[in-house]
Amino acid sequence: MMTPDKCQSLLMDNVEGMQLFPDKFFDLAICDIRYGIGASKPSLKMDKVKQSNGKYLPIKRAKYQHSDWDTQKEPQAYFDELFRVSKNQIVFGANYYPQLTGGMIVWDKLNGNTDQFSVEIAYQSFNQRTDVVYYLWSGFMQGKYCSKDIRMALTQEGNKALNEKRIHECQKPVKLYEYLLKEYATTGQIILDTHEGSGSLKIACYKNGFEYYGFENNEYHFNNAQARFLSEVNRLSIEEDLRSKQLQLF
Repeated sequence: MMTPDKCQSLLMDNVEGMQLFPDKFFDLAICDIRYGIGASKPSLKMDKVKQSNGKYLPIKRAKYQHSDWDTQKEPQAYFDELFRVSKNQIVFGANYYPQLTGGMIVWDKLNGNTDQFSVEIAYQSFNQRTDVVYYLWSGFMQGKYCSKDIRMALTQEGNKALNEKRIHECQKPVKLYEYLLKEYATTGQIILDTHEGSGSLKIACYKNGFEYYGFENNEYHFNNAQARFLSEVNRLSIEEDLRSKQLQLF
């Protein structure tokens, strides 16, 4: 794991933040940018789900603070700075930006016939390939594996208590970011996140030994992400202490 002090978050505009860094400072930028489709005001979801026996199971839905952050797209100044400060990039929302041409990563959420988007498309600067990665992400149904093998990805997390808690209307799973780091980065590299949001990438970087810098200009989301990160650091620290004590017994 990376030390927490090597995972930095800044409450500020991302363009202004990137201007503070020299050319190619970051090894890889992994960014979930604004799509300009109003995703910051999601539709209300049902609070119950029908089971195979015909009965309905109540579901506790996360409540998000709606805002207008996704009503506009990123300006050209954002992309100018992004490509200046980073050596390579993975940018979600490529299908909304004609200038993002080249290699692509398609994330299939395996979410079936729902009102949610079935896939998300990310630009990647490493090559001209288009690759598909599968990770089940559909409400309380979350995958155990993020993989190119759909058979593995269809395996649900058996203990729902281990499901990732959603704190952001456009949250991406930690396991997806862990997969991207494993496939496209090398441990110890410096990662840039221009839209920190729920902090999933920050957690993935911390768990897997990457230095991290993230920008977030929404104070509400920023505070929630920092609380989530500290909670995860504490949980992992406790688990590590328990493992150490168990090893000492043998």
